[in-house]
Amino acid sequence: MGQEIPENRPRTFEEGYRLYLDESGDHVFKKLDEDSHRYLCLLGCWFKNPAYLAFHEKLEQFKKQHVPAHPDEPIILHREEIINRRGIFGRLCDSEKRTAFDEALLQLIRDTDFRLVAVVIDKLKLHQSYGVGASHPYHLGMGFLLQRYCGFLNHTNRVGDMMAESRGGTEDRLLKDSYNRVFERGVFTTSAEHFQHALTSRQLKIKPKSANISGLQLADLLGHPVKQKILRAKGLIRGPVPVFAGKLLEITETKWNHQLYDGRIEGYGWVVYPK
Repeated sequence: MGQEIPENRPRTFEEGYRLYLDESGDHVFKKLDEDSHRYLCLLGCWFKNPAYLAFHEKLEQFKKQHVPAHPDEPIILHREEIINRRGIFGRLCDSEKRTAFDEALLQLIRDTDFRLVAVVIDKLKLHQSYGVGASHPYHLGMGFLLQRYCGFLNHTNRVGDMMAESRGGTEDRLLKDSYNRVFERGVFTTSAEHFQHALTSRQLKIKPKSANISGLQLADLLGHPVKQKILRAKGLIRGPVPVFAGKLLEITETKWNHQLYDGRIEGYGWVVYPK
């Protein structure tokens, strides 16, 4: 059993936090010569609960205005469907509607109070460095992510939990196992107590896409462009940045988790491993 959360930590809903997790890329060691398969990114957006409730309400209002639908079939924002204008997002083929949708979505994200953290695992370099002894990319990514989330919670004397979107039996099991390993054993040079003091649940929460979780939709919108931004910053990929992605990334500059004293983002807001 894990160590109990210290009694002096606020436990009310209003003082709690939740991190919403998305992954861009895959966790298997296949096709590592292709950039689309070489890199796995785990991205987290964390909210204080009152800020999240406000975001959820505004996101639902945004959907009603720009992609109206029957309430029995809630609209789920999904980056690939929006970009390819599939299904109900086909209405965005109209340039005026697309412009209004994009501008309103960017403003909503700009006005939302959350913190962003992303971990990119270079699976090719990992395999070259450690061979069959390489740790699972999920374990590494989860470890780095939870270090930063729990570091924030411990520093601010708060507690929180984490939620991910279901991706299927194998992926869900691996993600849950990775979370549990960190909670029970710690990771790298960080003790298990560091995580147990901050996390209110020893289990990762997982919800299906159909559950219409606003935080998971935000993480989905950010996952791929943020991964590409980090890879460009490290000189690992090249190429132009799509217009909308560029505007989105400008907004994320104010959202990154950072070193509290000097504002440094690399190592705090984002990590690439191995270096």
